[in-house]
Amino acid sequence: MFLKRFPRQFLRHCHSERREFIILGIETSCDDTGAAVVDGNGQILGEALHSQHSVHLKYGGIIPPLAQDMHRENIEGVVGACLNTSGVAIRDVDAIAVTNRPGLPLSLLIGLRYAKYLARNHKKPLIPIHHMEAHALTARITNQVEFPFLCLLASGGHCQLTLVKSLNDFYLLGESIDDAPGEAFDKIARQLNIHNLPEYAKLSGGAAIETAARRAQHHQQFDFPLPLARLRDCQFSFAGLKNSARRSILAAEKEFLVGPGEIIPNFEDFCLAFLRASTRHICHRTQRAMEFCEREGLLDSSSGEKNLVFGGGVACNDFIFEAISQLGELMGYRTFRPEKKYCTDNGVMIAWNGVERFRENLGITEDIDSLDIVPKCRLGESLVEVVKERNIACKWAKIPLLRDNAK
Repeated sequence: MFLKRFPRQFLRHCHSERREFIILGIETSCDDTGAAVVDGNGQILGEALHSQHSVHLKYGGIIPPLAQDMHRENIEGVVGACLNTSGVAIRDVDAIAVTNRPGLPLSLLIGLRYAKYLARNHKKPLIPIHHMEAHALTARITNQVEFPFLCLLASGGHCQLTLVKSLNDFYLLGESIDDAPGEAFDKIARQLNIHNLPEYAKLSGGAAIETAARRAQHHQQFDFPLPLARLRDCQFSFAGLKNSARRSILAAEKEFLVGPGEIIPNFEDFCLAFLRASTRHICHRTQRAMEFCEREGLLDSSSGEKNLVFGGGVACNDFIFEAISQLGELMGYRTFRPEKKYCTDNGVMIAWNGVERFRENLGITEDIDSLDIVPKCRLGESLVEVVKERNIACKWAKIPLLRDNAK
């Protein structure tokens, strides 16, 4: 890949006929086909999204070849609808931002190829976008979040804590060593058969578990171990928690003689216990990341404020966000998340990342043909081993939502 800064005269030419530049963003990293047009002020001029959620829900997971076929069928229509809504012609777009890393290879290819097609035909530069970077920066569209800030990203495929020092300066503090939380929620929801109940049939696993948890009555009926409790780092693990939950479901099914496709009678209590255990794990690792950054002087800002951003699909979960916000308040942080519809994959976050990069003249691709997908790609420089070496013992914050009598 050959990336370079465009000459300043090129950017002046792009800005010469209007007050603000305009970026088209294209997202196809997984199972959502998204596009958006955003201007240099962060105003969303138009957006469109085609979700494959209901299709893949039937199969219990994303089928990559099927996802690719649906991206191929819908991308032209999604981008066209986005441009029509915005009232912006493709000739008036200053650059095209497109996700090229990380993600499902078959899905990434569709978005990148279409972006290249548009760029060649209309002589537009491309801005390759790191999917997780875009999630990390989305909250800045509507919130004054200054650099540096701590970022928790959690979804169906990722869980990581990242220090964001600047637009081009990321440091990984911890990540999942096995499953991601969204993946664990989906798998447990399927084993629980919760989607066989009409009120939960169209919800994602995480949304179904949260909805059921809000209806729980007996809060101490199930108990799950805290993952990685003895390790003083910021790594995550949801595999053990998931396996413990599976054993609890099997035991309850045996106890209550639950038949195939049926659901255990106390599933709301189970969901609350599982959600609370997952949230406590996330909060503990986040607190250690806070303490590490503060000890190392990594969050010093001109305003003196400490900011925590929660992004990714799991940030839609109000229970987890409320707990993270309570942790932030106890630790002296302001906590942000994007609007819920922009927590999951979408074109707006890609266009906005393109806006921020175009404004700073970073990563604009001059040689379009050299641009390729990168299915696996870590975000920034890893400080995981440094965090481990510090061996920080934390006195855990007493988060009100995670107390035994809370719901």
